[in-house]
Amino acid sequence: MTNPIHPAASVSDPAELLQRHARAGHEHLAAGGFSLPDDGTLPGLRSLVRESWQRSARLMANPDQPEAPLVLGTDELEEYRRQHPLAAIMPVIEKLLIQPSHDSGLLVAVGDELGRLLWVDGNPVMRGRAEGMMFVAGADWSEAGVGTSAPGTALALGRGIQISGAEHYKRSVHPWSCTAVPFHDPDSGALLGVVDITGTAVAVAPHTLSLVEATVAAAQAQLRVERLQLAAAKGAGTARRRKPPAAAGSPQGTGLYRNSLQLLGRDQALLSMGGRSIPLSARHSEILALLGTRPEGLSAEELAVALYPGEGSTVTLRAEMVRLRKVLHGLEPAAVPESRPYRLPVDLGLDAAQVLSCLQRGAHRIALEAYKGAVLPHSEAPGIIDLRRKVSVLLREAVLTDGSAEALLKYAALPEAANDVDVRRAALRLLPPRSPRRAAVVAELEQIDNELSA
Repeated sequence: MTNPIHPAASVSDPAELLQRHARAGHEHLAAGGFSLPDDGTLPGLRSLVRESWQRSARLMANPDQPEAPLVLGTDELEEYRRQHPLAAIMPVIEKLLIQPSHDSGLLVAVGDELGRLLWVDGNPVMRGRAEGMMFVAGADWSEAGVGTSAPGTALALGRGIQISGAEHYKRSVHPWSCTAVPFHDPDSGALLGVVDITGTAVAVAPHTLSLVEATVAAAQAQLRVERLQLAAAKGAGTARRRKPPAAAGSPQGTGLYRNSLQLLGRDQALLSMGGRSIPLSARHSEILALLGTRPEGLSAEELAVALYPGEGSTVTLRAEMVRLRKVLHGLEPAAVPESRPYRLPVDLGLDAAQVLSCLQRGAHRIALEAYKGAVLPHSEAPGIIDLRRKVSVLLREAVLTDGSAEALLKYAALPEAANDVDVRRAALRLLPPRSPRRAAVVAELEQIDNELSA
C-alpha cells in the first residue's frame, strides 16, 4: 500500500526526517528481536514515542501482529455504548468532527477508558481502508492491544498527542497518522475515554490537535449543562418519585452519568450519582468501597469481617446498612443496596479501581496522575487495608519498573513515599548528570539517612 502521509517530501522536510528516524527505529527493533537498545535511545525518535515503544515492547512484543483484536461483539457493543457516559456527547462529536470529516478524508473515533473503540465514523472510503487494520468499533486500540497509537498512547499519558506514520508501533498502521485527546468527566475528573482523528497528513496538522481539544472541551461543557438541567428537574419534584428504567435515548439510557466513588487521599469518600455529589461518613465510605469492589455481593458475615477489626458484628452492620440505605435513597433510590447478599444494584466506578485498571494495561503515567493518595488513609477496616496496600504496592512497582525520572519524582512527592530511598535512587540513575534536579534528590536522600540514623 502506498504511503499517503508525505508523498514527494524532500530530504530536508522535517516531517520526512521524522519518518526516516522512525523507520530506522523499526530496523533496530527487528534487529534486536523487537527490543530497544540497552541504553533506551533511538536517535531522532521523539521521547514520547520511544517511551511508548518501550511500553509496547513489554506489553505485546511483536509490531508485525497483523491486526487489532476485536474484543466487543455486535450485540455487546451496542448495549455497552448505549449505557456508556460518552453516548451523551456524540451529538457534539457528530456536529464538530464527524460531519466535516466526510469531505476532509478523515475518520473520527471515540473510545472508552480502556482504549476500546466504541464509535468509528467519517469518510466512507477511509472507513473501508481502515477496516483492513481493524480500526473499527469494538476493536482494542490500547497500547496493550496494538502498541503506540494516538488513542492508546493518549490514554496512557493522560494528554492529547499526535502520532505520525512510522511512529506507530505496528507496521501495518504506518500509512496512517492520528491525533487523540482523552475525555475526562467534567465533574469528578474521572477518565471516561478518548476522541481521535485518523487519516493522512492532515490528521496530524498543527491545527488538528487544537480542533480535537476544543471539541472535547465543548462536549464536556455540554455534558455539564445536561447534568445541571436534569438536576434542576429532579429538584422540581421528579426525584421524589421512583422512576421506571430509562428508555434508550433518554439521559439515563445514554449513560449521562457515571456513578463514582472517590476514595483516594480521602478519609470521607465523595459519592457522585445522578448529577449530585455528597461526602459520606467514614463507615459508609468503607461499606460502599467494599461493595464496589465486589459486584457479586457479600454476605453479612463476609462484609462484617471486611469492615470491623477483630470479630465482626453483623448486628452492628445491619444497623449501619439501614442508615446507609436512607442516605442512598435520598440521592438515587435505584442505588439502594440489596441484601442476602449485600450487593449494589448499580455500577459504581471507584477511582482506586481505575488506577488498578491503568496499571494492568501498562499505563502507569495516567495511573500516577489519577492517584491522589492512599485509599481512605486512616481506615482500619481489614478489607480497606487490603485494597489500600494493593493499589499502593502495584503503583510503586510499576513506577520503579517502567517509570521515567519525571514519574519517579512525582511518585516521590507522595506522602507514602516520603522515606522511599529506592525510588529516589532510581530517579538519580535516570536523571541526566547535569540536571539541576539531582541536587534536591541527593539532599532528600541525605535527610532520610540522617533521620534513620538518629
